[in-house]
Formats: sequence, C-alpha cells, structure tokens
Amino acid sequence: MSSGVIRVGVLGCANISDRFVIPAIKALTELYELVAVASRTKTKADQFADKYDCLAIDDYQELVSRDDIDLVYIPLPNSLHYEWVKKSLLSGKHVLVEKSLACNQSDVQELSELSRSKNLILMENFQFRFHSQLKKIKELIDSGVVGELRLVKSCFGFPPFPDANNIRYSPTLGGGALLDAGAYPIKVSQEILGVDLTVAAARLEHNSELEVDLWGSGQLIQKNSSVVSQISFGFDNFYQCNLEIWGSKGMIKANRIFTSPPGTEAIINVVTNDGNQDIVIPQENHFENLLTHLHECISEGLNEEVGLNINQARLIEEFKRKSCE
Repeated sequence: MSSGVIRVGVLGCANISDRFVIPAIKALTELYELVAVASRTKTKADQFADKYDCLAIDDYQELVSRDDIDLVYIPLPNSLHYEWVKKSLLSGKHVLVEKSLACNQSDVQELSELSRSKNLILMENFQFRFHSQLKKIKELIDSGVVGELRLVKSCFGFPPFPDANNIRYSPTLGGGALLDAGAYPIKVSQEILGVDLTVAAARLEHNSELEVDLWGSGQLIQKNSSVVSQISFGFDNFYQCNLEIWGSKGMIKANRIFTSPPGTEAIINVVTNDGNQDIVIPQENHFENLLTHLHECISEGLNEEVGLNINQARLIEEFKRKSCE
C-alpha cells in the first residue's frame, strides 16, 4: 500500500459487486484502488474490466497471488468461500467476503483463527451494520424512549426467484435461506442484544425437490434475561425487510433495515404514549460506510471482526441443530 490506498482485487462478477460494492470502491478514491476483477469466464471479466477500468483475469489463483493486491473481495457462492478465503489469507491478503462467510461453524472458526494468526482482516459484508439508521435505533434504545426492552423482531424475506438455476436454490453451492436471508436477522439480533445469545427455538422448511431450506423462523434469547429476539426469513415470502423493537413504553420500527438503498432516506418510526414520530435519516451509502470502516481496521490493525465472525457462525449452527429437534 502507498499513501494509505488499499489495492483491491475482486473474485467473481456477481450482481452485488456490480450494483453496489465496486461502485463504492471506485467512489472512495482516497482509500481504495480497484486493480483487477477475476472470472472463470474471460468474457465476463473483460466486461467488468471495461466498465470499471481495471485488469481482467480469468484465473482466481492468479488474482489472489498478485503482489499489487492488498484486499480480496469475494462475492462467490457460499460453497466457494472457504477455499478462496483461505487461499487469499495464505497469500497475505485481507478479505471482505459476502455472507455467509462459510457453510459451517468449523470452517468459519478455522478461517477466523487463520486471519488472526496472520494479522489480516476478515470481514463479512453486512453493510447494514454501518448505516446511520441502525446507529440511531441503538441511541433511541439507550435513551430509554421506549422503556425497558421486551422484544426484538426482525424479518427478511422475498418472493421466489424467477430463475430456477439461482445459486440460492443449489445445495452444492451452499444455497438455502438460512445462510442467505437468515443471516441478516441473526446478525441484527446481536447488534441490538449483544453476542451473548442462544437459539431457543428454530424451524426450517426444506424443499425436497430443491434440497434446500426455503424459509424459517426462530427465537434467540439472552442469557440471564427475559428478552427474546424473534426472527423470520425466506425465499418464498411476501417481501419484508424490517426491524421492530418493543419496549415497556413504546415501539421502534424500521421497514428497510437491511437494504436501505444508497442515496435514499431511511425512516425510523417511534411510537409511544406521547404520539407517533417519524425520524428521517438523510441519504447515505452504507457500502461506502462499511468500506471506510474496513480501511480503518486494516490501517490500524483492528481485528475486531474475528469474534463477530465466530459468534455469527455459532448461532447459525445452533439454528440448524435446533431446527432438527
């Protein structure tokens, strides 16, 4: 790195990288430089390279091994995360990877410990963590405006995908709702209630033809507390993307908690005995916010993500086990 600029290589030409992550990288010119995009299909790599003015590579290992790359962004299918996160870390690269980090807890544990041993940052791309609406919700809770917490409720679900070949429907590619949509409400439960949670109840609806789970719901509880987090998620649902905080004196509601579009205002609704108030959060780009935070972690050697990664994987594994009881 020179002058604090982190040089980035992207593994794969996924939709999320094209719509959100690469544009955010390109916008933060004082922090990042996009060096290369790799795809196993040279045509796709060339298209991205032309669009974003970077190198096109048709071999993942070639990108990971380059000396002019500091950070690898991995938006590949879940089943490929373990292999390429590990190869990136072993090549001395920091890693930003799409959720879920890996398909099972033991792989996440291994990768997280590897990142720590090599003093490298390994972060899951939960961009909503860095949106000001979540920060404001935490401030409202801490202020006592809704009293003592009674219940946290979060939902993230959407209608069936039109393409039957979507990777989320493929068991061999690490598909299924829990590792995709379900990861969000599990994560936000920790953001609100802390990491000291356990899964008290869980249900997953498996599709026998696709061999993946399509939707699920469950309850996470705090140790030594009566507060419960109810979560619901799925691929066969009416669209929902919300968070509700129920307290002894009121409620807080956010209807686009996970996917507030960059460049649009976010609305937080607060209801108490004193009335109903909408709090408007000015437009911002939470992908850029995440990348700014990631730059700080890399520059200052702050490896706070290790514990967060491990805890997220633990709760997902608990959810799987509980759903089989």
